[in-house]
Amino acid sequence: MTTQEALRSSGLFRAQPREVVVANLVERTLCELEAHDDAAWFHALEDLLFHERKRLTKRTSPTQEHERLDALGQAMLRGGRPAQRQAIRGILTAWAEEIHGTFDPRAHAFAVRWFPPALGGLLGRPRGLWNWNLDPARRIQIDGNLELLRQLADEATIILAPTHVSNLDSPLLGLSLVRAGLPPFQYGAGLNLFSNPVLGWWMSRLGAYTVDRTKQSGLYKRTLKNYSILQLQDRNHSLFFPGGTRSRSGAMERRLKKGLLGTGIAAWQSMLSQGRAQPDVYVVPVTLSFQLVLEANTLIQDHLEEAGRQRYIISDDEFTQPRRLLEFGRRVLSMDASCVVRFGHPLDVLGNPVPAERSAREDASLRRRAYVCGRDGRVQPDPQRDRQYTDRLATSLVSAYPALSTEMSTHVVAWAAWTALEAQLQTTDVFRVLRSSNAQRHVPMAAFMACLTRGLDQLHAGARQRQWHVALPDTPKRVLAEALDRFVDGYHRSNAIERTSDGIVLSDPRLCLYYRNRSNLSEGRTP
Repeated sequence: MTTQEALRSSGLFRAQPREVVVANLVERTLCELEAHDDAAWFHALEDLLFHERKRLTKRTSPTQEHERLDALGQAMLRGGRPAQRQAIRGILTAWAEEIHGTFDPRAHAFAVRWFPPALGGLLGRPRGLWNWNLDPARRIQIDGNLELLRQLADEATIILAPTHVSNLDSPLLGLSLVRAGLPPFQYGAGLNLFSNPVLGWWMSRLGAYTVDRTKQSGLYKRTLKNYSILQLQDRNHSLFFPGGTRSRSGAMERRLKKGLLGTGIAAWQSMLSQGRAQPDVYVVPVTLSFQLVLEANTLIQDHLEEAGRQRYIISDDEFTQPRRLLEFGRRVLSMDASCVVRFGHPLDVLGNPVPAERSAREDASLRRRAYVCGRDGRVQPDPQRDRQYTDRLATSLVSAYPALSTEMSTHVVAWAAWTALEAQLQTTDVFRVLRSSNAQRHVPMAAFMACLTRGLDQLHAGARQRQWHVALPDTPKRVLAEALDRFVDGYHRSNAIERTSDGIVLSDPRLCLYYRNRSNLSEGRTP
């Protein structure tokens, strides 16, 4: 297969040469900075120096980074704008080179062919040493109007906006896109994930671009946003997690970070201004529901240690340990329906549902332009207006997530165990429950089953009203048995819940809390 043929088959035929992408990104960001008055210009440079010097004191960094910052500092002390501009250009170029991925259509074609059966072997229980031809379809269920998404991928640019549970989300979404017959999507991945040379090489060539979350300056964040805008303008479909990072508590995202989310409306308006064909950008909510989560222990620990001051980057969790990762794959994902990926109904960048019929979409596309264009048909820049539209989009996504979620046995059993224990201890204080002794955390079976039955009744009633989905056995006893099988014989080295002769015990209450938080019942959502 030639490079051009591979690009066409991958859906990224619009990919531009690396040097062009880097140059365009630097120029766009520098032009925005140049538009500032002297006070705002100097403030942006001071902010950059402060955050970058602070970052470099906490880590060993290449000499070139220090030299670029020193050059900027000297230009700010003794030089005018030309010298400062030159120093900033050097920093922006280094960032752009780091951010931009090296998508390789041939590597993508190879991965599409061999990754699913290889992952099937990882997720399955092989009967023999070389028997790896196992289909992961039973392990990962994909749901949603895939035919509509395939149509939209041909006539518009798509942003996938998934909930974020685990570092496994990106590869699982990538596999889901292949199985759904959708083109590849670009996605941002933390720089720490590229520290593994093999994983980093593949990620960069399969559509990943680099996000260094240790860089906190406003100019770096603006550079990331501009990269997203430019890629969307080139009709490259994108995936990013609007929650920003993995949910530490286990609960579904209630608030979204709107920086990258707002690049959709910016790219749409840029394409309108350029008179581009097919300028629409659509946003698709996606949920991932897992029976068990690889990093659950580390995430809930981080959530509880200092609420509101969690580490934004966790560099020492289970995902960074190859043996734990393989163990998780072989012991947990071998379970049927261990993960459900559900694609929701697409939204436009204003937060409105996209019509399913093509003629209706074309009419809606024309009407939508009136929200940002004047009577002459030209786009009228209005940052405050765009922020309000992005707020509406974020609200629509948050509202869509619960209805796309899937309740699983580990979620509802953890909720029932925690709720029964709260009643027994006569407290809803999380830390009082966590500090209780092992003997105090024993719940009689009758009390537990009463909570579980009540919770299942609420979940099934909510599913009938399409408030969420369920993937549960047909009786409370079977739900409990399945959850215990997952908890006791699954991946985690400690058991969230165990059965005793006359009840259940919350052996690891923190782990139980994490899975309890994954249930819609813990959010107080009732039919």
